[in-house]
Amino acid sequence: MVKIKPFCGIRPPKEYAAEVASRPYDVLNSEEAKAEATERSLLHIIKPEIDFTPIADEHSAKVYDKAVENFKAWKERGWLVQDNEEHYYIYAQTMAGRTQYGIAMCCHFEDYLSGAIKKHELTRPDKEEDRMIHVRNQKANIEPVFFTYPDNDEINNIVESVVSQNEADYDFTAEDGFGHHFWVIRDKALNDRITELFASVPALYVADGHHRTAAAARVGQECMQKNPSHTGEEEYCYFLAVTFPASQLRIIDYNRVVRDLNGLTKEELLSALEVSFEVEKKGSEVYTPSALHNFAMYIDGEWYSLTAKQGTYDDKDPIGVLDVTVLSNLVLDKILGISDLRTSKRIDFVGGIRGLGELKRRVDSGEMKVAFALYPVSMQQLIDIADTGNIMPPKTTWFEPKLRSGVVIHSFEK
Repeated sequence: MVKIKPFCGIRPPKEYAAEVASRPYDVLNSEEAKAEATERSLLHIIKPEIDFTPIADEHSAKVYDKAVENFKAWKERGWLVQDNEEHYYIYAQTMAGRTQYGIAMCCHFEDYLSGAIKKHELTRPDKEEDRMIHVRNQKANIEPVFFTYPDNDEINNIVESVVSQNEADYDFTAEDGFGHHFWVIRDKALNDRITELFASVPALYVADGHHRTAAAARVGQECMQKNPSHTGEEEYCYFLAVTFPASQLRIIDYNRVVRDLNGLTKEELLSALEVSFEVEKKGSEVYTPSALHNFAMYIDGEWYSLTAKQGTYDDKDPIGVLDVTVLSNLVLDKILGISDLRTSKRIDFVGGIRGLGELKRRVDSGEMKVAFALYPVSMQQLIDIADTGNIMPPKTTWFEPKLRSGVVIHSFEK
């Protein structure tokens, strides 16, 4: 059972929405952000190091202070305006003709601590602390986290009715071609009903934004500890999430490129692979994995199909069934000598949004020696892992499209 609430969103006027809304902080570097940021872009608030020449250290005190200064300025200039009443909001995204509909809501930090909000990735304390400083200083969740929940017919029907009966408050296409659509749910009875319905949802699942979630929960704890009159209903107890039904989400493949063959020749690698895989040469045309436990490998101008042999994986183990586990155990560790994906400099990861042509490009350039493409993880696999308290291996899931930052913001400032 989860506790959620509507909130007085801080958001851009309609005429500024497309310009204010930006890509999230963690998908572009400082140089890219500086080049991309227009006058009203939220990048000045979430990546404020770009406002210095040269670009400043993103972890310096002056950069954290600049974020607060810019957030205040955006509100003073009318580029961000707070709603007078609490609402839930529908935030929909369109990619390749397919639209997914989420609800922007506030979630309670105690649900994260209790495990009612379930995670599937480990977080790094240094990255948590960086996000905490921003939340603490701004007294706001500037960027939402991306959650999912088990489908609920009545919630789906409410969303469908709002979307079909009302003009979108925002409707724009970003420079990457993805559509973003936004509705304010103004009917109080509908807002109340959404709160009631989520009270019976067994769990929420972090899809994307583990560090932001952990940081928001820790700031909520801090505020609680400083307040002797804490009741659990204070605004600081809540943080911003956009939550989608699981059936609407699609996880994209997350692929691997390796710099060397660990001293092996191509022929020796192929021979070693034949111990655990059915190896089939596919030629120069790009080959896409066709099913779970089938991999594509690109080396020396040619694509290969690798199908893991029965008995080399455990379909009853929620971690063992994952193709990232199969590849890590049977190839990266056993053959190529890469045992720690988090720290090894010999491997890099490529989100499937870039296409398999990106794997070919990086190998053909000589930067990398071999590339492996994986069949995408399913939403059910993610949920099974979170439900059993397991943690996915690094770089397993890639969600697309990403939520834009600045479409709506939650403040807990009094």
